[in-house]
Amino acid sequence: MPRRCRARSTAAGIPRCCCNCADAEALPALAGRLQSDPQLTVDVKAERAYFSGQSEQLNGLIGILTNVIALIMATGALFGALNTMYAAVSARTREIGTLRALGFGALPVVVSVLAEALALAVAGGVLGAVIAFVLFNGYSVSTLGSGFTQVAFHFAVTPQLVLRGLTWSLAIGLLGGLLPALRAARLPVTEALRAN
Repeated sequence: MPRRCRARSTAAGIPRCCCNCADAEALPALAGRLQSDPQLTVDVKAERAYFSGQSEQLNGLIGILTNVIALIMATGALFGALNTMYAAVSARTREIGTLRALGFGALPVVVSVLAEALALAVAGGVLGAVIAFVLFNGYSVSTLGSGFTQVAFHFAVTPQLVLRGLTWSLAIGLLGGLLPALRAARLPVTEALRAN
């Protein structure tokens, strides 16, 4: 049975009672005893489950906000990759024309431009993962939630997150390099050789 109890009210005025049990096995016995009393309408939860439920709405909001920000940043990165690869193709127009005049078809040109885009994407993804690990791995932050309960976040840069980030960077590099690669492959050889 509980060693000590203290009563409080939530922000909505709902009474709440916190009890310290001698061990974890005492909680089901206490819950059974309280719920079997017909005069009481109670919901018995462990403290961790209670606070997890309290922060569930905030976690959902943070998840939505994170996904929106990630989408905006991915769109910006995609336009940056497109701009970079169009500039690279434009700067190498004469070299591309020379390759085509030597007998290389459209496919090797597309592959070479995509390989460059993917190499840049991997380099950017690895650099981003290293910076995230150095700055945020093990970082903790807390805030006040509803009812003045404290919500704490502990950031961990796990291998799964790094792999997800590298996958996204490769996808952005592939999409950002595809249109410039197709443009490079479609360049007429005579125009490409005359480029400055």
